[in-house]
Amino acid sequence: MYIEQLYTNCLAEAAYYIESNGEAAIIDPLRETEPYVELAERRGAKIKYVFETHFHADFVSGHIDLSRKVKAPIIYGPGADTDYEVYNAKDGEEFLLGEVKIRVLHTPGHTPESSCYLLLDKNGKEYALFSGDTLFVGDVGRPDLLDGVMSQEELASLMYDSLTRKIKTLPDSVMVYPAHGPGSACGKNIGKETFSTIGEQKKFNYALQDMSREAFISKVTEGILPPPQYFFEDARINKSGYDPIEDVIAGNTTPLSQQALEKAVAAGAILLDTRPADIFEKGFIPGAINIGLNGQFAVWVGTLIDIRKDLVLITEPGKESETVLRLARVGYEKVAGYLDGGITTYNGTLDKVHSITADAVEHEVHQGAQVLDVRKHGEWDVSHLKGATFLPLGDFPAITTTLDKHKPYIVHCGGGYRSMTAISLMKTYGFTDLINVYGGFGAMQQAGLKIVTEAIEA
Repeated sequence: MYIEQLYTNCLAEAAYYIESNGEAAIIDPLRETEPYVELAERRGAKIKYVFETHFHADFVSGHIDLSRKVKAPIIYGPGADTDYEVYNAKDGEEFLLGEVKIRVLHTPGHTPESSCYLLLDKNGKEYALFSGDTLFVGDVGRPDLLDGVMSQEELASLMYDSLTRKIKTLPDSVMVYPAHGPGSACGKNIGKETFSTIGEQKKFNYALQDMSREAFISKVTEGILPPPQYFFEDARINKSGYDPIEDVIAGNTTPLSQQALEKAVAAGAILLDTRPADIFEKGFIPGAINIGLNGQFAVWVGTLIDIRKDLVLITEPGKESETVLRLARVGYEKVAGYLDGGITTYNGTLDKVHSITADAVEHEVHQGAQVLDVRKHGEWDVSHLKGATFLPLGDFPAITTTLDKHKPYIVHCGGGYRSMTAISLMKTYGFTDLINVYGGFGAMQQAGLKIVTEAIEA
């Protein structure tokens, strides 16, 4: 028996490869199929099943393309209604894979069709749980993604039963392999590890502690931030199907002249610059939004950019197809093309971002600049710069409406990735005096600036 977790940092997503005696199963594959096909070929195995834990909202799954390529059935748990052919397994149904078995555990709560897959070894012993978005390390899946079809309280009540009857009854030794890790918006506060055990989760996961149904519902629904805007569209795509990824890449990877790019922007296309922040700041086309490929690119695109809008791209040379693929992972397929030759071919005036070191922050503040912290709520709550204003990037642009667009602002995040995105967005909103901080909050801590911690505020 062989298990491999294929983790994708920019989506905080984990797919799984399970193999026994030359037969393999894939759970929750990403849009591109090559990693799974190549892994099976390298190990001399044949992919027998493609399992889906639920209708994913945060990415477009590769299950349809993978099933077509390897001629393996797509398997969902009970209640998954699709516009393409799948096998809906019954609760408790088992699938033979070499010498091992995979048992379906229907665990509604994150969504009604959510299911976990319990791996039984050759002796029939419970070995590993592929828990999808039902159970994470330190958290559980958010129960608010049905957009009015079911309330979050109703889904949380279903999750209470799923955890109590199906998950907490498993042996402590069972490995837990979730679909997401830290940074995913599918949970409130997912732990930093990407796997665990049932025993560890019974000790440390708040949602697996003994409590009443009412208390559980209250805890699970408390403090849930609004989901990224693209979630509902991706869930729809995963239900209805999509075009082959090869066709999407071929259709969206189109070189554009400067004239064609400018024409597309004038017609309403968004100019997305995917270069690293420290390169972007030195020169970019006015109006461009910077979301670098070197960070959680897909998550921030999905959070900040309307999926219905056309896109035109500025990339580093050779990164065009990768950018298109990573956009397609989250359902962004309306890409008119990319600037042929990259930024060096642009014949026009470039904009720049002024950046300072952490040591210069106090001087700028004394000169009248206001500090804006664009990190997430959890980061701000732990500690932040004294006197800073909290302006989480995920709430742009609405949260910026109370600011004076002509005042000077120092913008920072944890390390510099998100602050450059924030600054590029604020420039498109009409802000004129913006300063970035090299190294972000970490650098300011090291520089000895005055920090307010949770303990001090309490």
